[in-house]
Amino acid sequence: MTTTSTRLAVAMVLPGNVDDDGFVQAGDEALSTIEDELGAETRSVDGVASETESLETAIRELAADEPDLLIVHGGQGSPAAADVAPEHPDVAFAVTQGSVTGPNLASYVVLQEQSAFLAGAAAGLLTESDVVGHISGIRVPPGLKGRAAYAAGVEHTNPDATLLTTFAGDQDDADLARRVAEAQIEQGADLIFTMLNAGRSGAITAADEHGIELFGNVGTWYPEHPETFAGSAVADVGIGAIEAARDLENGDWQAGRIVEIGLEEPEAVRLSLAPDVPDDVRKRVDSLAERIVAGDLAVETDYDGPEFDPLDAE
Repeated sequence: MTTTSTRLAVAMVLPGNVDDDGFVQAGDEALSTIEDELGAETRSVDGVASETESLETAIRELAADEPDLLIVHGGQGSPAAADVAPEHPDVAFAVTQGSVTGPNLASYVVLQEQSAFLAGAAAGLLTESDVVGHISGIRVPPGLKGRAAYAAGVEHTNPDATLLTTFAGDQDDADLARRVAEAQIEQGADLIFTMLNAGRSGAITAADEHGIELFGNVGTWYPEHPETFAGSAVADVGIGAIEAARDLENGDWQAGRIVEIGLEEPEAVRLSLAPDVPDDVRKRVDSLAERIVAGDLAVETDYDGPEFDPLDAE
């Protein structure tokens, strides 16, 4: 990016709606933090489709200005970033929740599977029906890892529980999420983990109508919906973008690596529980978190169990 100042120039590609109350909004808010904290000049492109071709077009548009740092927000951008980064060797590229590296490319990954495991552990302890649910949208690696970790957490604390898990195909379709939640509730689910963006509002509607509780993700949901959320698997995926910018500003940037951020940084990853969650559940979850941080408990990131199809339940 051509500039007459010495301010850090940071650009970001955002695949989706910045008002999604979830993943994309977290990235947009991170860019604002980068601007405020580091005094950076920032530019972004949002509303980009998650397909590689669309992402490559958006990345090339921003890279043409030669910013100091170009952040691709979301692991779905990994292939596109890997393709475009070699075309701009003087630009530092970072992919949040990514899986790619290169001579001028790094990935910054907030380990949302760690808080998802704790959400599953809490759900296993809190369920009264021994049936818990999980709803997500698209099958991207972080979401798949989060589902697997949640399932493992449920199994860890309640091996007799049944898990109903659905990837509905859309993170933002509220009506679709409502229908999936209702189908899971009809099968007995009294707690559902919602790994959604704007679509979460539909699950909230279903939960409120049927008197069950939810777990959220990304941010803390209880303050906004105290009657609905038992807790949230907080994973501030924007932290990866902020850390990348801080590293570049401070001279700590290293291409060719994947930086992982987990429960050891609770401002980024933690399980937030509602105030009325019993103390024994809190203590059990806290103990599991300590074991994960200490390396004494590995979090499963692969799932090969059954999938719940709402159409089959009709």
